[in-house]
Order: sequence, then C-alpha cells, then structure tokens
Amino acid sequence: MTIDDLMQAAPVIPVLVLDGEHDPVALAETLVEAGLRVLEVTLRTPQALDAIRAMARVPGAIVGAGTVLNERQLREVEAVGARFVVAPGLTESLTRAAMASELVYLPGIATAGDIMRGLDLGLTRFKFFPAEASGGLPAIRALAAPFGQVRFCPTGGITEASAPDYLAEPAIACIGGSWMVKKGMSLAAVGETAKRAAALSAS
Repeated sequence: MTIDDLMQAAPVIPVLVLDGEHDPVALAETLVEAGLRVLEVTLRTPQALDAIRAMARVPGAIVGAGTVLNERQLREVEAVGARFVVAPGLTESLTRAAMASELVYLPGIATAGDIMRGLDLGLTRFKFFPAEASGGLPAIRALAAPFGQVRFCPTGGITEASAPDYLAEPAIACIGGSWMVKKGMSLAAVGETAKRAAALSAS
C-alpha cells in the first residue's frame, strides 16, 4: 500500500481517541460498513495500542496510528498491526524510521518551511495540522500554489459542515475528522454520521 492508496481509500479518515466508551471491534465494523475503511487511532489514551491490535483484525479495515511522535512509538504500533502512521509534525528521525519500515507515513506540516523539509526527505503527501487553527482553506490554497506536486490531508477543527468545502479543493486528497465519533454517540449514530462522510468525494 502506498500513501496515495491510503489517501484515496476514503474521502474522510476518522481520527479516533478511544477511551473505552466503545468496543474497538464493534466501532471498526460500524465505520467500515458505513464506507470509511481508513481508521486513525491516536496514541492519546492507554487503550490505543490494544485497540489498534483488535481493530486491525476487522475485515476491510485499514488501521493506523495517529499522534506518533518518535521511532519508539512507531515500533510499538507496527508490532500491534498498524498499517500506517500519522504524525502531528515532521522530524527527520521519525521520517527516516518510517521510510525504513513497512508502514505508510503521513507527517504533519503547517508552513512552507515544513513542506520544503519534507520535500528534501522525498515526501510529497502531508497532513495539514491543525487545519483550522493554521488558517484553513486560505492557508492551504496559499501553500499549494508554489508546491504543485504536494497533496494534503487537513485535520483539526474540520466539521461535517465544512468538510465538503475542504474536499472540493484540488490540492486536498482527503481529510481527517473526529465528528463521526463523539463522546456519548451510540454506534447507530456513528454509523449514520459515517455514511454521510463516506458519501463525500474529493475533487
């Protein structure tokens, strides 16, 4: 699987902070059935590694880890079955470790300097994070102009209402969002929200 395969597998990547409210397998099955196959489990809770291990066994699910900060965490998520890693920023050490692994890698950027460092390392696909706090669509359009070969996955502050505008932007391949799985939502509600997200399309 390549980074483009990952970014084209679904228009929206659910960004999941799992605290035990939902059974990870049932949640993954619900999201995959709704049409969202790419699932990012953030390393923000103690349950994250066990959740990745369990969700990775769900047929059709492409499960990865988010909030990966260093090579140690990369090795940990690789060991439990993650197929991709997402980082909030871009460092040379994590990039080189990811490139030496079998994992697909999506590092975070927010500035032209970040992108240039990524290009120097052979990268052209980036998470734009935090999207809304970093200027949203106007910032992405401004960054896309001098970097025509780059494609983005904006994440951070995107809502169900703003998602279509992001996905209509040519430089955006997919988006990440947490609105599909919010605290207190039933699995039925998650499924309905995820179906609407899966029906969106990138430009």
